[in-house]
Amino acid sequence: MNQKILIIGGDVRQLEVAKLLFAKGKDITLVGFEQHPEHTIINEKISLQEIEFHTMDAILVPVSGIDQQGKIKAPFAEQELVLTHDQVNKTPKHCVIYTGVQTSYLQDLVAKTERKLVPLFERDDVAILNSIPTAEGTLQVAMEQTDFMIHGSKVMVLGYGRVGKTLARVFAGVGAHVYVSARKEADFARISEIGLTPCHLNNLEQDLSDVDICINTIPHMVLTSSVLANLPRHALVIDVASKPGGTDFEFAKQHGINTVWALGLPGKVAPKSAGQIIGNVLLELLS
Repeated sequence: MNQKILIIGGDVRQLEVAKLLFAKGKDITLVGFEQHPEHTIINEKISLQEIEFHTMDAILVPVSGIDQQGKIKAPFAEQELVLTHDQVNKTPKHCVIYTGVQTSYLQDLVAKTERKLVPLFERDDVAILNSIPTAEGTLQVAMEQTDFMIHGSKVMVLGYGRVGKTLARVFAGVGAHVYVSARKEADFARISEIGLTPCHLNNLEQDLSDVDICINTIPHMVLTSSVLANLPRHALVIDVASKPGGTDFEFAKQHGINTVWALGLPGKVAPKSAGQIIGNVLLELLS
């Protein structure tokens, strides 16, 4: 039997996912793209009230999940979209909800409806591949927000996880002097092994005193007011961490520190590639 997939809202990445799944023979229904200029042959609905939830094998919500009020981020929708417990309860028991990241609303939703939730961005394959457009987008932001060359500048990357590794490599590749701030001894060894300079997160106040660009990947407060106060006046802070981020943005704003919270870069700089990454993993999971 052909699998029926409901894709609700989101940005251009979701359209790319829809096209890929449709090309592979999946029965796709889209909600929340009425205002997008591209005409597709995929079945489109204006509201969730039109959906026959009892026929759906899977539901894909935007990468950012669903907010505390149940609202779905849908920039191309004509009306507000809210996925409710009652709607999910109408789906078959085997129906799986796919998201980018988990949110408390989604966790409560699947707990009460006894459905399965799959946060795609917690998978290594998705996160590592997605780090590539994130790093390219970060480099683009850095070039747009500075009046000096990236080549030869001092760049500090905070965190050496899946995104931090790619960021460090990309900025080193264009000639920046890259420092990486982490906590683990194994990370220090690996950072040194690839020719970069390791730093300890406990020493941020001192280590950031002469940087040109600071890039944060850690999704909890690391760039506090006391740390930010030590930045040079010309320095740029780019925070790519998911909500709530890792920067005291209010302090930065009050003190004129150039700060960019660069959320969702893959969807902005490379939506086709980012959508294909999600779509290919979905195909694997659906099979």
